Amino acid sequence: MSTFGKRLRECREAKKLSQQDLAALMKTVHTVIGKYERDEMKPSIEVAGKLAKVLDTTVGHLMGEIDTSNVLKDPDMLKRLNDLNELSDLDKDGILYALDGLLRDAKARKTYGR
Repeated sequence: MSTFGKRLRECREAKKLSQQDLAALMKTVHTVIGKYERDEMKPSIEVAGKLAKVLDTTVGHLMGEIDTSNVLKDPDMLKRLNDLNELSDLDKDGILYALDGLLRDAKARKTYGR
């Protein structure tokens, strides 16, 4: 099971940020980021929220409450999900119906080696 620190490091690295880069964005020092990543120290909920925002993920993902795998680490995928969420229910249903069909076909091709 991934810890907060491991998830934080994975998200930071996915954004191609050093500990110093992330610390600068958070207005702190890199040693604090290092302590978070080594699970020597836990951030407050406010700081966790800021970390999640800077890293384009969620507090739930960082805390291990939800397994978002790579979707919420990928800023393009996160933007698409947010854009989808802003649509009407009718538009969402249509897009999700089409997406489900495309995913089903892609999985079938993968399974049968096409």
